[in-house]
Amino acid sequence: MQKRLRDYGIKIGTLPTGPFNKITDVKGVKVGHSTISKGEIQTGVTAIIPHEQNVFNNKVVAASYAMNGFGKTMGTLQMDELGTIETPILLTNTLSVGVAADHLISYMLEQNKEIGDTTGTVNPVIGECNDMFLNNIRKQSITRNHVREALANVNTHFEEGSIGAGMGMKCFGLKGGIGSSSRILTYPHGNYTLGVLVLSNFGEIDQFRLNGVHVGPVIKSKLSATSPDGDKGSIMIIIATDLPVTSRQLKRIIKRASVGLSRTGSFIGNGSGDIFVGFSTANKISHENNNTLQTFKAVHEDDLDQAFLATADATEEAILQSLLTAKTTTGRNGNTLYSLADFMDEIILK
Repeated sequence: MQKRLRDYGIKIGTLPTGPFNKITDVKGVKVGHSTISKGEIQTGVTAIIPHEQNVFNNKVVAASYAMNGFGKTMGTLQMDELGTIETPILLTNTLSVGVAADHLISYMLEQNKEIGDTTGTVNPVIGECNDMFLNNIRKQSITRNHVREALANVNTHFEEGSIGAGMGMKCFGLKGGIGSSSRILTYPHGNYTLGVLVLSNFGEIDQFRLNGVHVGPVIKSKLSATSPDGDKGSIMIIIATDLPVTSRQLKRIIKRASVGLSRTGSFIGNGSGDIFVGFSTANKISHENNNTLQTFKAVHEDDLDQAFLATADATEEAILQSLLTAKTTTGRNGNTLYSLADFMDEIILK
């Protein structure tokens, strides 16, 4: 069993979490991984499924936001124009965006015979971070099998840390990767869930903060060597919710991931791609026009503050989860990144 943040007695914020404290607390959302960890190849694919129905025929409200656009994400242009998502979301390394898109497209074609025949095409959503410190990214090791494995393995229970797309990631000079957290929202009109999943690959060790405590310099003093690269990494933040919102409201919500990001010590550097993608499962939008008015529910603007807080807190916790659950890893050129867990008992909790 992976030891997570709350196992150390550290609690972020005041809102309650869902039962898993993961993005999959949002009903219908599932996550799957495919991982390669062989010497100089340390990489993988992570898949996020918005719901268990046919996503192309039953689209969900979506939005994206680039806090800093030094990234190669695919699919966000149409997402923001139409306000929907119609495929699973795939995360991988920077130079594997193309192969991930190719095989996500083929996956969607198999499920939907009408695509490219009696209807239009499909908009695959791919996010990336650069894992070249640990992974020989020039090898372009991701194949169709890895994409399909991640999609086939989706479940409500999933590992964090050095897994899937997170296998080769570096965060605050430590081992980064996949992390997740969730929060429960309570209103007079009902209870809802908001979940966050991050692919963390950003930050400078000098700036790292753990629950508001500036621990980066302490950890740095324990490392035999640190990289002087600066904040040139990236982070993909995926936010899911069943709160009924419009695409415009959802974009307002996902922007608050920047608050959680900055709490951990990020200053959103010039070379960092900080990209957020969100979706709400509350309203399904049919691909076909049935010649009737669309029915749509959305919360009042005054209800958004709680979702803003949930996004900030869950993002902060998800980033810390990614660092704690990641395993110390040696990869390309003998480069080694250490897990935050290696320092918790000795340094941080004293």
